[in-house]
Amino acid sequence: MTARNIRLYQAADYPRMPWKNGGGTTQEVARNPGDSSAAFEWRLSIADVAQDGGFSAFNGYQRVITVLEGQGIQLTVDGREQTPLTSRQAYAFPGDARVDCRLLDGPIRDFNLIYAPQRYQARLQWASAPWVFHSAAPIVLVLNAGGMLVVRVDGEAHALPSRYDCLRSEVPVELVEYRLEGEVDACVIELTPR
Repeated sequence: MTARNIRLYQAADYPRMPWKNGGGTTQEVARNPGDSSAAFEWRLSIADVAQDGGFSAFNGYQRVITVLEGQGIQLTVDGREQTPLTSRQAYAFPGDARVDCRLLDGPIRDFNLIYAPQRYQARLQWASAPWVFHSAAPIVLVLNAGGMLVVRVDGEAHALPSRYDCLRSEVPVELVEYRLEGEVDACVIELTPR
């Protein structure tokens, strides 16, 4: 069996930082190593959106957004209005797109994956019930969006007790079994270098 690196991130420790466009703040969940939060190849973050407005541009990146809390948002991407986005629906768009958002009924909290598509392939999916999956992705992240969640990585249990805690599993090359148990409301992200 290949050496595995497991890291647990606690929501209470996430740093808060201003949006690139100055319109709000983001809590950074995890990212690949880099010199600063502005230099990354992939990043997970949680943002509180309290008012209508524009999104920051991330030229050269791909973005995937999901509503975690609140009624939802209506996005307009490069002048084209999109279908309203509600809880646990993921929407992908280029980071250099001109994006404006309109809140459907009050503030929301959203979850963002931003990654460099020339460096990584990404897969994002939501689980709302106990689930077993196998992945050969070198990086797998599991965000707990609900209550007490246990993630078993090849049988080894890792507890994510608080909402928005995150597990990061890194395995160089190997098919790994993941089991999501407990109060499952989780986002699973698989990242594979190109």
